[in-house]
Amino acid sequence: MKSAKPYIEKNKERFLDELIELLKIPSISADSAYKKDVLKTAEAVKKQLEKAGCDSVEICETPGYPIVYGEKIIDKKLPTILVYGHYDVQPPDPLDLWESPPFEPVIKKTKLHPEGAIFARGSCDDKGQMYMHVKALEYMTKTDQLPCNVKFMIEGEEEVGSSSLEWFVTKNKKKLANDVILISDTGMIAKDVPSITTGLRGLSYVEVEVTGPNRDLHSGLYGGAVANPINVLTKMIASLHDKNNHITIPGFYDDVEKLSKKEREKMAEAPFSLENYKKALDIDAVYGEKGYSTNERNSIRPTLDVNGIWGGYIGEGAKTVIASKAFAKISMRLVPNQDWKKITELFKKHFESIAPEGVRVKVKPHHGGQAYVTPIDSLGYKAAEKAYEETFGKTPIPQRSGGSIPIVALFEKELKSKTILMGFGLDSDAIHSPNEHFGVWNYLKGIETIPQFYHFFTEMSK
Repeated sequence: MKSAKPYIEKNKERFLDELIELLKIPSISADSAYKKDVLKTAEAVKKQLEKAGCDSVEICETPGYPIVYGEKIIDKKLPTILVYGHYDVQPPDPLDLWESPPFEPVIKKTKLHPEGAIFARGSCDDKGQMYMHVKALEYMTKTDQLPCNVKFMIEGEEEVGSSSLEWFVTKNKKKLANDVILISDTGMIAKDVPSITTGLRGLSYVEVEVTGPNRDLHSGLYGGAVANPINVLTKMIASLHDKNNHITIPGFYDDVEKLSKKEREKMAEAPFSLENYKKALDIDAVYGEKGYSTNERNSIRPTLDVNGIWGGYIGEGAKTVIASKAFAKISMRLVPNQDWKKITELFKKHFESIAPEGVRVKVKPHHGGQAYVTPIDSLGYKAAEKAYEETFGKTPIPQRSGGSIPIVALFEKELKSKTILMGFGLDSDAIHSPNEHFGVWNYLKGIETIPQFYHFFTEMSK
């Protein structure tokens, strides 16, 4: 396949302008106030898939937000690649920490991105990375170089657990039939160190509620005499880790995948500077489970983190009150062999058991998903490896990710397909945080590399 560089250079400004227009739409799936914007984004994605060369594109209704499905079938005897992505984004809060409005995209030069980076919510996760695939298809169709069939499945609920996706996939197995699934919702080690994500952690997400008295109480009249739900909740949460930051839930580690010394040594070959890591986060020390490196803690080990905690009075000034209720949202990142439903039950049983007398505890499961590992000897991985070698001039490093894409395990179960994770984001892109951004170089490099995957996968499938 010819290099896409000349085509990309010729159309660079248009590619950026189109992405910027998509990023302007606040498609926040977690907030029902933005429902019209989420639906508007689905329409925009449909329009761009049609322009890029799909012969058939439809907006498929689900119990939740719709899925945009598109396809271009050139020969049923050829391999079929299914591209997955999502058009919804995380809420932008806290707004006061953004240097520019989250839905008013701007391109700014940074030390890491002297050619510029696009600052906006969703720029990297996942509108920018999803849109690379749309533009890669455009390149292949406009230059008559599409070597195989392609299908697109772009959803609008990834940031809230993909609750409608399993419903859609199980009802459309024939429509979604493929030889490999391609996703760009991950990252790479560095601009000069390409990598392919070979593992994802699973997820169990719960909300807990601790209730004490039947109403808020005066802290002077009742303080010390009744259980304070906020005090109790913080103590309960603190007890979930021991002094070595080991999770204390009975049975939590029973099914954890144990990597060999050789595998851990191979992982350690990836370039990593602890000092640069700390500097980038403005911290003076790292923190985590004893006996594991930073890169192991955030990839091959399970975790438990409080994502939000609230209760009582948090307004301006003082209000001396003992709250009736306290709440927290807790996520557990899981590793291969840990079943998220089992872990959720273990958490619920344990959390309820450690509640002291005087309070009542509720544990509400939200969503979850299984961990996933892609074999590096698979046809898809080898094709991706060749694609990176073609455009980066070096062999990519296989890397386990600390993040979760729960639907990847679902795809393998229902569609019997392996997933290849070709991400072009960087750890510094601030996804899910204020000032999320995506390098212009990374965006264009993705558009350049993806067509090579199509080429090599088709060649290797013969």
